[in-house]
Amino acid sequence: MLVAFALCLASAARAGVMTKAMMEERFPSPLIVGERDSQLPVWPIFKQDATTTRLAGYVFESIDLAPIPGFSGTPPNLLVALDAKGVFLDVRVLSQHEPVFLDGLGETPLLRFVEQYKDLSLQQNIKIGAAGQRGGEHGRANAYIDGVSKATASVRIINQTLLSAALRVARAKLGFAAGRDPDRIARVRRDTYATMDWEALLRAGLVQRVRITRGVVEQAFAGTGMAASEGASDDTVAQLYVGWLNAPVVGRNLLGETGWQHLLGSIADGDHAFLVIGTGSYSFVGDEFVRGAVPERIALRQGELPIELRDLDFDDALKLPEALRHADAKVFRVIGPAGLDPAQPLAFALRVTRGRGTLYPERVSRDFPVRYELPASQLQLPDSDSKSWHGIWRSRAWELGVMGAALALLALVLAQPSWLVADEKRLARFRTGYLLFTLVFIGWFAQGQLSIVNITAVLQALLAGRDLGFLLYDPISLSLWAFVAVTLVLWGRGTFCGWLCPFGALQELVGQLAQVLGVRRRRLHRDVDARLKAVKYLLLAGILGVATVSARWTDRVVEIEPFKTAITLNFMRSWPYVLWAAGLVLAGAFVYKGFCRYLCPLGAGLALLGRVRVLRWIPRRSECGTPCQTCRHRCDYQAIRPGGAIVYAECFQCMECVAIHESEERCSPLIAKRRERVFVLRPEPARAGDARGRTP
Repeated sequence: MLVAFALCLASAARAGVMTKAMMEERFPSPLIVGERDSQLPVWPIFKQDATTTRLAGYVFESIDLAPIPGFSGTPPNLLVALDAKGVFLDVRVLSQHEPVFLDGLGETPLLRFVEQYKDLSLQQNIKIGAAGQRGGEHGRANAYIDGVSKATASVRIINQTLLSAALRVARAKLGFAAGRDPDRIARVRRDTYATMDWEALLRAGLVQRVRITRGVVEQAFAGTGMAASEGASDDTVAQLYVGWLNAPVVGRNLLGETGWQHLLGSIADGDHAFLVIGTGSYSFVGDEFVRGAVPERIALRQGELPIELRDLDFDDALKLPEALRHADAKVFRVIGPAGLDPAQPLAFALRVTRGRGTLYPERVSRDFPVRYELPASQLQLPDSDSKSWHGIWRSRAWELGVMGAALALLALVLAQPSWLVADEKRLARFRTGYLLFTLVFIGWFAQGQLSIVNITAVLQALLAGRDLGFLLYDPISLSLWAFVAVTLVLWGRGTFCGWLCPFGALQELVGQLAQVLGVRRRRLHRDVDARLKAVKYLLLAGILGVATVSARWTDRVVEIEPFKTAITLNFMRSWPYVLWAAGLVLAGAFVYKGFCRYLCPLGAGLALLGRVRVLRWIPRRSECGTPCQTCRHRCDYQAIRPGGAIVYAECFQCMECVAIHESEERCSPLIAKRRERVFVLRPEPARAGDARGRTP
């Protein structure tokens, strides 16, 4: 029943919250809010100009169109106003559950981030970059906006949500074709110019030609009652030439330098310009052709995608052979947001229409294909994808490389620990050094602190029927989770909790410093310790229960973890959170890693998952526990029972007991055996006066 209730809530959470009255309040006069569209969840916005009312744009909620989960598992909801040309009029945050913007950095950085979209266009490639990059590329096809420090992945999810929702509206309402994102397609190269005449362009396939004969046309109209019998079957009805003018080797050679520059100034970056030339008895222009309009006799498709061609009204002289000087020639434009991919074949089509009858006219049309494919030498394949997770992984490649090397080293050491545990000082130095790496690099620098938030986010996304693609926006954490999944099977929770948790590392390092300063550490009685260790399981159950019911309350209860305060935000937060996190860190100076052992819900979850462990990797002797208690007394985690058994669910894999087990100076059974080996029984020396010369 609880799961069913949660599913209902999750479904409701995916719907927008705005009513018409709320829209009218946010967009007052002179704007007029129309009725919500019945096909797409958008609100048309009109503006009164004198005696006319014109469409000003559309307003919509992103959660209705692109419910992409954030790091809490709940999608952000943005209110977006888009004008009739695809320019953002306004972007506002209606709701969000990103952990870093909830009582962390606060919502202010997020609000400043979304304000940057105003006046940007969907016909631009909107990219998130540092402030220093914003002026690095001037051009209508690119726009850089500032990200938010410590929230890189979250703002990319916001960006992806906004653009996905806006493009869906633009394709449905503004005439943008339903093609691919303009930032994820190939580009026509601009550095391939070479002097070529018309015949050379034809031989290279840069201008492609097709001849349509009368026999082909009549065969297409056979059975329609509109086939014509006059004329030979091999007569030319139409001969078409198609060239991609964006390619300099085509455009500059056919237009000359002046015409080429004029063309570039007539189209936006990302747009495409095609030259179509036709000869024969059937013209692709037609008597009803209107300059600057969409032609009726020629169309373009790419795969299943129809793409709009529009006359560019371009009259610059062309360098054509004498036979084509008086042929019909037009330059057509395809806008960038149409999603045309230069790396894929194009299918132009010449439409031939025939009719009969006057009172009840009948018309039949047939399309004749003209295939065009730009040679690979003219293409630049996409090398970035700044709008989704691919760009994040590429930009963090070196961080992933460093962490991958560190994880490989740790796995090697834990799998073959004999070198490490052979020397007590070596183990201490290695462990301290690795914990410093975990805290500074994985935690504070790479922001790789795993959290119970990761688990609640997955749970909420699954309950709501959303995919888990949002995890890909944090490559460091996802890579750590993959490593932890493997080590859970091999060794249990200890690998993460003992070596790879930045907050755990901070606690342990503070504890080491406290001992150096002479602070006395308190060891709880084993019965009290056992009861306190059960608390984290209760906290885990409570948090997961809340996560199935309320996203808002989940945001609050996960604050039992101090990870966001201490690691993600470096204690730069409001005082109650700082006091809680600092108190837990300081408590670790007196009770060894108290939060990790008694309160950590993530640790509880890993302990439960760690029950799939297949190895009993800590060596034991028959004397362990009976009578030897050395390892139990030296275990700061109190993970060894009096009988000598290891409680792997509470073991943090510090390797101390393994080092003791292998040491002839510290392991009591080995010490006893060594003494037996060196002990030799010597006879007592003879004294004078006895039977053997000894005196009484």
